[in-house]
Amino acid sequence: MANPFHLLFATLLCSAVVEPFAPSPIVSKVRHSPHSLKSTSSIEDEVDCIIIGSGIGGLSCAALLAATGRTVRVFEKHYEIGGCAHEFYVDMNGKTVPSSALSKSEKRQDLFHFEAGPSLYSGLSDERTPNPLKHIYQMIEEEPEWITYDQWGAFLPEAPEGYQLSIGAENFCKILETYGGKDAVTDWELLAEKLRPMAGGIKGIPHAAIRGDWGILLTLILKYPMSFVNVLKYAPAFSAPFNLDQLGVKNAFLRNYLDMLAFLLQGLPADETLTVVMAYMVEDFFRENAVMDFPKGGSGELISALARGVTKRKGCSVEVSTPVEEVLIENGRAVGVKLAKSGRIVRAKQAVVSNADLFNTYNFVPKGVHQIFDEERNKFLGATAKPEDGSVPYCKSFMHLHLGVKADLIPEDAPPQWTVVQDWNKGIDAIGNVVVVSVGSKLDPSLAPPGYHVIHAYTAGNEPYEDWEQFEHLLDDAAARDKDEAYRAFKDERAQPIWDAIQKRAPAVVKGACVVEQVATPLTHARFLSRHRGNYGLAIAPGNIEGWKFPEVTTPIEGYYRCGDSTTSGIGVPAVASSGAVCANSIMSVWEQLQLNSKIKMP
Repeated sequence: MANPFHLLFATLLCSAVVEPFAPSPIVSKVRHSPHSLKSTSSIEDEVDCIIIGSGIGGLSCAALLAATGRTVRVFEKHYEIGGCAHEFYVDMNGKTVPSSALSKSEKRQDLFHFEAGPSLYSGLSDERTPNPLKHIYQMIEEEPEWITYDQWGAFLPEAPEGYQLSIGAENFCKILETYGGKDAVTDWELLAEKLRPMAGGIKGIPHAAIRGDWGILLTLILKYPMSFVNVLKYAPAFSAPFNLDQLGVKNAFLRNYLDMLAFLLQGLPADETLTVVMAYMVEDFFRENAVMDFPKGGSGELISALARGVTKRKGCSVEVSTPVEEVLIENGRAVGVKLAKSGRIVRAKQAVVSNADLFNTYNFVPKGVHQIFDEERNKFLGATAKPEDGSVPYCKSFMHLHLGVKADLIPEDAPPQWTVVQDWNKGIDAIGNVVVVSVGSKLDPSLAPPGYHVIHAYTAGNEPYEDWEQFEHLLDDAAARDKDEAYRAFKDERAQPIWDAIQKRAPAVVKGACVVEQVATPLTHARFLSRHRGNYGLAIAPGNIEGWKFPEVTTPIEGYYRCGDSTTSGIGVPAVASSGAVCANSIMSVWEQLQLNSKIKMP
């Protein structure tokens, strides 16, 4: 029988996975002054905590630890911060401009601001919200400015000409009735009646209140007793797969639509998604005055705010272009890191946290150093770290198009974002079947030069890395990739569904008509983001027959922790932010956590 405490803990963590799933982005607009983000360091070689990687999870963890007075050093391999959510800049000539080359005081207007990952956000502009990332902003007292909007577009098999409506429950019912009939509305209302009571408890508990020890009695159970009782009441259902048959959903259109939403949220179809995730999502449809949020200045501002939470503290820094080679283990404990380029040793008094993916988190520690850690490594990675050889399953990768176009190529009445689904019968994760298009400059014109728009469009987690293994020999050779006709042809083939999706609403955006055209493949993700096989997290379905479970934020090695999309919280912006908070909570005391949690404003 499952331990009730662990069931509750897992249930609460899994509830964080509610943000739209995308090739998701962000970067420190490294318009930080030189002393804030460094490529080298002059600080002494010992700090309280070291964070490897500057994704949303890593920077959330780092900022919270820094807020307790600890000295924190973040090491990022890339020249931009943000991990899978980083932002990058390209000029009118198609040349990438590192943010470190930009002046903080003089803003360049000739740059396109591109997202490398997510572009869809909600629950961040409200002062009182259950969104974990918002809570972190409140605790570290740093936050972007928000732009709100409510228009969304979609092209579905039942709606080949597309539709564009405001978000919210009323308009969703209009969509259901128009394309699915009255039965779709009836099924939706019955589903909402069953799921909405479940969401009350989860939405009443901040994920930053979660701890992996009995300190949770003070941080969560005694502080939010009614919500806790609600969670206990529905715990068995929460941890079960979202079974549409058992829930009485028969209408084909509604089933397909829920499948699409589940896939966009966390990269898995509805029947492989936790019921708690879908309950949270259904409740979100009924928010009053529902809007979507977008950070002013672009998605990179999400990361910049987290980075400021670190760099404003004495003795804390975020260092770019600084890869870590090894996590140092002494007497069974993580005590620091060895940097790859300089060989410099930086020691950690209290903790080393990996925000890398699971593969790299294991490989930072040499084999043979810690037996139990090696056993866990072998369990998750298998003999070759490939799923066909017994490793943990990974989510598929992405294809991206980053385009800079003249503004008149996109209709003025086009929404800032739209989604395209080609064919429900192919399967929601079929290659190129689901595409998300985002035109961030529709919301914030400063993201593109005057008279231009910036487009980020991507296939949502349906690009199998296996198809790209034939080109792995080109991974680190840009010149060879440019000359390889087979690679270029395959890249064009896999990018075509993205072009088609853009042209659904902006038919004048065609190859050769753009000022900037960049295509990113799974190899791009593997190379620039250090993602094993270009993955965006683990594809672990609830109740899977193999018995896979997400790794916790703690590891078998004392003092070595992990956070991000390869841990219990899973995939998505709120989820990885939650993982960073839970990881930080595992390091700080209950009293430090309570002090930070007191700044959270719940609905």
